[in-house]
Amino acid sequence: MLKLRKSEDRGIANHGWLKSYHSFSFASYYDPQYTGWGNLLVINEDRVAPGRGFGKHGHQNMEIISYVLSGELAHQDSMGNVKSIPPGDVQRMSAGTGVMHSEFNHAPDQTTHFLQIWIEPNVANIPPSYEQKTIPAIAKEGSLKLIASPDGAGDSVVIHADAKLYAGLFDGDQQTQLALDPKRKAYVHLIKGDLEVNGEKLTTGDALMIEKEHQLHLTQGHQAEVLVFDLAP
Repeated sequence: MLKLRKSEDRGIANHGWLKSYHSFSFASYYDPQYTGWGNLLVINEDRVAPGRGFGKHGHQNMEIISYVLSGELAHQDSMGNVKSIPPGDVQRMSAGTGVMHSEFNHAPDQTTHFLQIWIEPNVANIPPSYEQKTIPAIAKEGSLKLIASPDGAGDSVVIHADAKLYAGLFDGDQQTQLALDPKRKAYVHLIKGDLEVNGEKLTTGDALMIEKEHQLHLTQGHQAEVLVFDLAP
């Protein structure tokens, strides 16, 4: 089963300094058809204005991944981490028993564009932790590079959740396949460009909700950047 979610059907929030598209219900946006998919609860596509950001706030028992597309995101948390997250890096924060953090765009003249992803953990009340790794673009060219997993396979960041996250770049005749367990769910989010997934044509911001499928086939990419999630049922 494939269900296409068009980019323009996402929730939209415009706070002036922050413009955000919500793939699933979040804050004041609520759609009972889109409250998550499997254990994937949030994908927010955020654009943060120069010199602005999210002040200190708290999280508990959530796996939070940041994937920066342009600009840089400054992260500071109650664990003592003070980090800058550039494009090409993947950041994971396990909130566990509780963590406070802030996220800012300190650039005077550049918007920070990033994806904020929340995945429900499969273990509660663990000590909070942080991890950040650089994923070279060449590792994503024409393939799906594992960037987050429960066991850190392939030099991915470790998430305390029954899920895997892949990233890929596709252009021209580049194509790949990914085997799926039909008892699980999957989710494809096209960050940019055009891409065909199992015969469905996706454009920037589109997504596919997937279940009861044995395989993904990604082809016909045009300057495409994509995330693929393997999720709990």
